Amino acid sequence: MKSLKKPSHWFLAIVTFILYIPIIVVVVYSFNASKLSSVWDGFSLTWYQTLFHDSEMFEALKNSLIVALSASINAAIISTLAAYGFTKIKLRSKSTMELISMLPIMIPEIILGIVFMTFFSLIGLPFGMTTLIIAHTTFCIPYIYMLVKARFVGMDSSLIDAAKDLGASESRAFFDITLPLLFPAIISGMLLSFAMSFDDVIISIFVTGININTLPMKIYTQIKTGVTPEINALCTLMLLITIVIMILAKRIHHHSNKKIKNI
Repeated sequence: MKSLKKPSHWFLAIVTFILYIPIIVVVVYSFNASKLSSVWDGFSLTWYQTLFHDSEMFEALKNSLIVALSASINAAIISTLAAYGFTKIKLRSKSTMELISMLPIMIPEIILGIVFMTFFSLIGLPFGMTTLIIAHTTFCIPYIYMLVKARFVGMDSSLIDAAKDLGASESRAFFDITLPLLFPAIISGMLLSFAMSFDDVIISIFVTGININTLPMKIYTQIKTGVTPEINALCTLMLLITIVIMILAKRIHHHSNKKIKNI
């Protein structure tokens, strides 16, 4: 059996290495002194200095963070309440309603972007940060909803029943028992929706304003004139921030599991 496992381990290692080669190249060439990514001209922090002096790039980064954070928080609140509500109601149209809530995932982004643009134009809502947050919140909801609903399915309902038997109200049982049990799923869904929102280009193009620019849109427009290693420096910093967020999320998940075991 050991001899059968070794080839699979080697195959997994090779595939993982190939997948991470582009990331390694981006990190290495962010310290390249040359403007050409294909030529190594020595170690330098020039592109990090250029990045920190690029006010437009940081403005786009700030807009992306605001939109992604707002969308993930709004989607988490809506998805959690929706999943909780669907567990309480018994309707024949329940499955149809859940299917409709999954449409933002199934519809192609370009069609979804046109739909949002048409809708905002019909109601007369000015394009800008507000329309970006509303659009991103809408397509982030299904990602969190699926995780929270799956957590509801695997939840031990006897804990909630016991809390009610001891005199806890519906709201007290939700905040003291249900919400802590759902917390890992909510955090996981928020991280996923944050990444999806932060990375979006197609939908953002249709719903953004003239003076509002997100980071993916900024990079996309720069492709026409050529991407400088400044983008490599930005991607390296974002990768570092992502790793830190993942470590924090893992600690939060571990701490949440400890609290659940102590219930």
